[in-house]
Amino acid sequence: MTPTEPSIVTVAAPESAREAYARLRAEIGKIIVGQDEVVDQLLMAIFSRGHAVVVGVPGLAKTLLISTIARTLSLDFSRIQFTPDLMPSDITGTEVIQEDKSTGQRQLKFVRGPVFSNVILADEINRTPPKTQAALLEAMQERQVTVGGTRHLLPEPFFVLATQNPIEQEGTYPLPEAQLDRFMFQIHISYPTESEELEIVRRSGEKTHGHISPVLDALGISRMQDLVRKTPVADHVIRYALRLVRATRVKEPMDGGVERPRLVHEYVSLGAGPRASEYLIQAAKSRAVLMGDPHVTPEHVRAVAKPVLRHRLLMNFNAEADQVTTDAVIEGLLASVLVEGTSGEERRQMEKVMR
Repeated sequence: MTPTEPSIVTVAAPESAREAYARLRAEIGKIIVGQDEVVDQLLMAIFSRGHAVVVGVPGLAKTLLISTIARTLSLDFSRIQFTPDLMPSDITGTEVIQEDKSTGQRQLKFVRGPVFSNVILADEINRTPPKTQAALLEAMQERQVTVGGTRHLLPEPFFVLATQNPIEQEGTYPLPEAQLDRFMFQIHISYPTESEELEIVRRSGEKTHGHISPVLDALGISRMQDLVRKTPVADHVIRYALRLVRATRVKEPMDGGVERPRLVHEYVSLGAGPRASEYLIQAAKSRAVLMGDPHVTPEHVRAVAKPVLRHRLLMNFNAEADQVTTDAVIEGLLASVLVEGTSGEERRQMEKVMR
């Protein structure tokens, strides 16, 4: 490390977390042009101990973005290219017979697969059969791999950032809703603006690559996660998140006589489950920490509603016919579901927590 190279940020308080976030954005910006919202959502998922699936057409630098984030976090990075012939053992690892040259005895030895890393880029996860997809999703949920009856713990921290091509092509196996539900976020990456694309082409033509300096290490990430977990949330904010999620369940009665939004009635076949409520609050906490706010507000919940909910709503045929997207339904939810005011007791509790 040169004397002028920035050092790793030591996260000990919300102020240092904000400094780490600013440094991360600056370092990532050396390689990635634009996509500020996508970068924020990926960082929120990581600091919430969640996984994310990134959806975008080919050529939008999804792989480069994820590998760049891994470099800024001083984490081991492993890229798995999902193909139709990929087997579960190609991900998790397998047992092989090894011979001890001194004794001549043979024994089974477990050879770890690429899933034994901190950041896993599951590239084009929808191009591999369901059995192989399930092997990765089991590792995501249990944070371990079982081979030959022996458990092998995955390293900490551990994040899976998958990419998925939205274009339906022959030979693809889209993840079912039940498996998508294990991802905290579904992040949509869009085309760059004209000015951003100009900068991309200029950098490409100059053949220059920015030098990335690590900002956080594993200990710093763990402390960021602790800050997120301990961020206070008032009851009225939790109830707001619950009302957003429960309003998507078309066959369930609304609480308190609140009317369900019209878009949900007309276009949603199956709503979000309780995991969505948990992830809404976790993601809102992470956003509050990154924004430097001392506690979670309804605005933080609203800011993360789309990436948390968009892959948990099963749309019906009417939505396909009318070309209504899940994002449009979520926007209708945010416009229709109101925030309750805090009671005096809730305000006193929040002031006590913040002292």
